[in-house]
Amino acid sequence: MQIGILALQGAFAEHGAILDQLGVDHFEIRNREHLHLPFDGLIIPGGESTVIGKLLTELQMMEPIKQEIEHGLPVFGTCAGLLLLSKKIEGENALGFGTMDILAKRNAYGRQLGSFFTKDEFKGIGKIPMTFIRAPYIVQTSDNVEVLAVSDSKIVAARQDNQLVTAFHPELTSDTRIHNFFVQMIETS
Repeated sequence: MQIGILALQGAFAEHGAILDQLGVDHFEIRNREHLHLPFDGLIIPGGESTVIGKLLTELQMMEPIKQEIEHGLPVFGTCAGLLLLSKKIEGENALGFGTMDILAKRNAYGRQLGSFFTKDEFKGIGKIPMTFIRAPYIVQTSDNVEVLAVSDSKIVAARQDNQLVTAFHPELTSDTRIHNFFVQMIETS
């Protein structure tokens, strides 16, 4: 198994470190040519979603990645990755792949000072650590989206077929269970 990590901006190195702990091969996707390398799943890290979206467009990577996701490529988006996968973002036009039937709210917990840490239940895994940094949350899902975690009555993790999103940053903790959940998604896809 080989996982590609979108490495245009954001916490991509931290995702690589977690995959190293799990013994999963991975590489960084920095340009369109890297999309021609074989990979079984894709991680879209947290960071600045508008910056990542603009870079994806400028590097002509948005459409090829979107097509792969639509054809079943397993993808895991954290924080900014959640926003890039969202079909809709409250109060604005979504600049991203728009492949997941969710409505998200950007910077839902406030600016950088609104960052926080908590522990909450993740369906099928148990209580996990959750680090939120200028985090979004999911306002609404369609019927084909499975809610995986709720924190303070807000949806913070969900899955739709081959797509997994978290509003929090599991790569910023030592807990590998969310990444392992994604690896299992790839294995069963």
